[in-house]
Amino acid sequence: MAGVRFEGVWKVFGSTPVVSNLSLDVEEGEFLVFVGPSGCGKTTSLRMLAGLDRPTYGRIWLGDRVVNNDPPGERDISMVFQSYALYPHMTVRRNLAFGPGVRREPRAQTRQRIEEVAETLGITSLLDRRPSELSGGQRQRVALGRALIRRPQLFLMDEPLSNLDAALRVQMRAELIRLHQLFEITTVYVTHDQVEAMTMGERIAVMNDGVLQQVDSPEALYENPAHLFVATFIGSPKMNTFSGTCTSHDASPTVRCLGTTFPLAPETPLRGDAPTDGPVIVGVRPVDVRWAREAPADCSVVIPARIDIVEPMGSETYVTVKAGDTTLMARFPGRSGVRSGETVEVAIDPKNVYLFDPKSNAALLDRSGLVAPSSTWTAPAEQHSLYGSSA
Repeated sequence: MAGVRFEGVWKVFGSTPVVSNLSLDVEEGEFLVFVGPSGCGKTTSLRMLAGLDRPTYGRIWLGDRVVNNDPPGERDISMVFQSYALYPHMTVRRNLAFGPGVRREPRAQTRQRIEEVAETLGITSLLDRRPSELSGGQRQRVALGRALIRRPQLFLMDEPLSNLDAALRVQMRAELIRLHQLFEITTVYVTHDQVEAMTMGERIAVMNDGVLQQVDSPEALYENPAHLFVATFIGSPKMNTFSGTCTSHDASPTVRCLGTTFPLAPETPLRGDAPTDGPVIVGVRPVDVRWAREAPADCSVVIPARIDIVEPMGSETYVTVKAGDTTLMARFPGRSGVRSGETVEVAIDPKNVYLFDPKSNAALLDRSGLVAPSSTWTAPAEQHSLYGSSA
């Protein structure tokens, strides 16, 4: 097991930077997820870590050594690809044994590891089948098994679930979390799906246009985003954003938006360097815009609105409303019975409001007090028997 460090890493194609000045530490045993839209540089970062691309500038550390010039085969890593990359003419058993055979590992040891990995992944009954005889989820398990047999210091996963249907993705997410808890091997995972990132990563690195925007726990990214991009990218449905004005009287800041004025909540004070007067971008998540007649008492900001679209989701209903010229998405109870065209009142708790600078898009409120403390990473004393003792 080993930690990872990106130290001022750039990747430039021609004159275009694809990754810009990436500095990031991944702790031993951590499950870190790179997330961002297509073309943001997350897969390029993973490829540089794997040795498939060389960084233009900067250094990449694996454990206590710089690996910029090390070929992939000398980095002691295993990579799981989006396309599974199984040999179609080989059985599952031969696919699993191929890597150890190339590395000339003892056959008896390889057979033992195949049996252990197959039992762990529930694919023992599939060992004599070929990939064409397997479902997508079964092929993904075989690809994971091939990575596990390597006994790597580091797992790299490049959107391994994107080819699966929605139900199977949920199942395989749980499987990957279970495997990481079992083996506790450092894992760097790439996805464009923020729901996948939030449910799997102990920490998440959010990238956009080749730049690392923020790295933190899922809870901190959701509650205390440092940037408008992070706030609108993390969370589903997407955060509502609209224009407003912040004013300060007697050191008590207030916000005017959606035709009403309300004071900022004491739980979310302005950051020390934030301006106290002027235009702002106001954000509020759909789950925090409530039907006034069902809202808690602390949702003190009440706004009249007209219902535009109703989207029943069973236990809850997402409703798109018009408040003046502003469109908002709100969460209503599942059996609210509201209809398009009706006039309603929606309510917001001031502590659930976000503010951003309209020029820099930086967050203006300090919401760190709403984030539960995260656990501290410690290296495990022992590993599963498949990998032997860590001593």
